[in-house]
Amino acid sequence: MKVSEEYYDELFDFKGQWDMPSRCGLKIRKVKGTPVIIVTELYQENPGTSVTYAGESLARQVCEAKKLDFDTVRYVECTPDTNSKLSFYDEEFYEVNFKATDPAGKYTRLTAHQIEEIKQS
Repeated sequence: MKVSEEYYDELFDFKGQWDMPSRCGLKIRKVKGTPVIIVTELYQENPGTSVTYAGESLARQVCEAKKLDFDTVRYVECTPDTNSKLSFYDEEFYEVNFKATDPAGKYTRLTAHQIEEIKQS
């Protein structure tokens, strides 16, 4: 199952859990002056850790590579639509708040309108 290139502008190689070579799709946009990082899960094209399990480590690696300030970016994880009959392959976007102390507040599902606003920027 190949992820459509419409979801990302480039492939980004990162160190996953236990420094396992990993890969995600990456798109960076500016919305109202704030950089928004969107990392996309690549499923079988990713040899290592998923974007969700890489979490804050992946966000920091993107910031370091792209010279962004980790404390000022918005970070979004994407599970792309793969046209699968399995519901866990449906398209979803979640903004991640790494500073949240309550696990329920760490992930916020974004609406289609919010995603379009990011993509249009």
